[in-house]
Amino acid sequence: MKKSIPLHLRPFTAQQHYNAYSPIDHAVWRYVMRQNHHFLEDIAHDAFTSGLKSSGISIDSIPRVSEMNDHLDKIGWGAVIVDGLIPGTAFFDFQAHGILPIATDIRQKTNIEYTPAPDILHEAAGHAPILFDETYSEFVKLIGNIGANAFATKEEHDVFEATRHLSIVMESPASTEEEIEAAKQRLKEKQQHVKGLSEAEQISRIFWWTVEFGLIGELQKPKIFGAGLLSSVGESKHCLSDQVKKHRFTIEDAINTSYDVTSMQTQLFVCESFKQLIEEVTRFSESMAFRQGGTAAIEKAIASSQVAHIELNSGIQITGLFTDIMKDAEDEAIYVKTTGPSALSIQNEQINHHGPDVHHDGFGAPIGKLAGDIKLENQTEQSLKKLGIEMNKMMQITFESGVEISGHVTNLLFNHGSLVLISLEECLVKKGDEILFHPTWGTYDLAVGSRIVSARPIAADYAAYHGESFMNEESPKEGTALTPLEGLYAEVRQIRETNFPQDVLLHSVIGKILHEFPEEWLLQLEVLELLEKHDKESPLKKLLLDQLKMLSQEQRYVRLIQNGLDVIFDRRHVTV
Repeated sequence: MKKSIPLHLRPFTAQQHYNAYSPIDHAVWRYVMRQNHHFLEDIAHDAFTSGLKSSGISIDSIPRVSEMNDHLDKIGWGAVIVDGLIPGTAFFDFQAHGILPIATDIRQKTNIEYTPAPDILHEAAGHAPILFDETYSEFVKLIGNIGANAFATKEEHDVFEATRHLSIVMESPASTEEEIEAAKQRLKEKQQHVKGLSEAEQISRIFWWTVEFGLIGELQKPKIFGAGLLSSVGESKHCLSDQVKKHRFTIEDAINTSYDVTSMQTQLFVCESFKQLIEEVTRFSESMAFRQGGTAAIEKAIASSQVAHIELNSGIQITGLFTDIMKDAEDEAIYVKTTGPSALSIQNEQINHHGPDVHHDGFGAPIGKLAGDIKLENQTEQSLKKLGIEMNKMMQITFESGVEISGHVTNLLFNHGSLVLISLEECLVKKGDEILFHPTWGTYDLAVGSRIVSARPIAADYAAYHGESFMNEESPKEGTALTPLEGLYAEVRQIRETNFPQDVLLHSVIGKILHEFPEEWLLQLEVLELLEKHDKESPLKKLLLDQLKMLSQEQRYVRLIQNGLDVIFDRRHVTV
């Protein structure tokens, strides 16, 4: 059974325009995949190498996400196409639902070793294979659920936008050095405004040092399981060298270690097992707003400057943009307010006539017990009468905090025996001389609850609050006419896949390469591979090797060419 995409995640989905991939794109995929198969066989976690076969990922061509989805369905996962860098809560939420989000762009040849932008090499070849390990799969769903419920600050949302802009600029072949530098500077400026570590940043760091760049096993001889390492030719070789410090993984150290998305890592963490990660992340989640609740949860919702919802211990949920909090002498919340469209829900389902169309100007709610140590949510209709709370009658109550409410009761709403809502007309809500709600403002809906048990960075009933969402509709993109260089890549690909007379065809191709594209190292490696496989004694090999040797004198080509030759000639030394 295929995974169903939750309604609130559908706006982040996109389409894979498979015909728009160029022959060079497929060659980039093939180069990295051959590198990784060659080099990772003995140094990657066993689940990765076995999962490559199970995940339906080919070495020779970019995969279709629809076919990957079929293979992942066998282990209770799915795959969905997303448009590049998406908000962290959405990214994590996909994984919490057992759906792997895949950005289908592919890195430029100039960034073949590493790119900060999400691409299909990273998402598909890095993340998918190891999901076939049951314990690891459990860990990814767990951290996905935790990440989806993590609050970020407004400043961090600004950093996210700046990071997305930088990744786009760095991956675009049209970007100038000045534009890249300006984007880096913009990100740096936004990062300087971030103070402290929010829940989202802490989870982001844990995810980075595990799912993205994690090592596992012995500290001195670890194996790779992080997708950022598994999908990067440069990182996978660099990470095991002495240039990268290895530390034993602890959740505290991971949280306290920042990272840089624009360059290779200088240090990594080695966990003992996937079970250790599950235990430590579970322990960490107990301190988060969605598990702990309380005043701190409200403060995190306010700091996020994003629509969120809180849940009271009666079961009622308040959705909106939380902006104000009133506290007592012990610094505990006694009244909370939202600004703008708000809604009330129970069990993530919006209550009839309590949506943002009704509560369009915000919402306020007292938190705490009534005077006399009385929990309003525990009262029955009979005990409410003793407190003077009865349908179609005036009531007056005072909270321990000093918040006073008086008005005409028009409705009492219960949920599974707990009072969750009292609606009042002609209502006055005040704290001392401060008016919190005036009778002329209309109906006051008293959300009942003495304690905040949870807060999450999303509307309780997303569809009802935001309106119906739907899959993004995109017109299909067709591949454009091939350039002369792309035509050569396509010709070499055809030679590899068919039984054409290769000696004649390759002679022509090599002549064009050496005269028209002498710096096209990747194409030269592809041709050299064919000669090594089908005509080892060909004099054309020397021509190509001489040209590649000459290109290797330039620093930018040294490692790329050496790594390619290692695969062709089955050499397994590490070049760092």
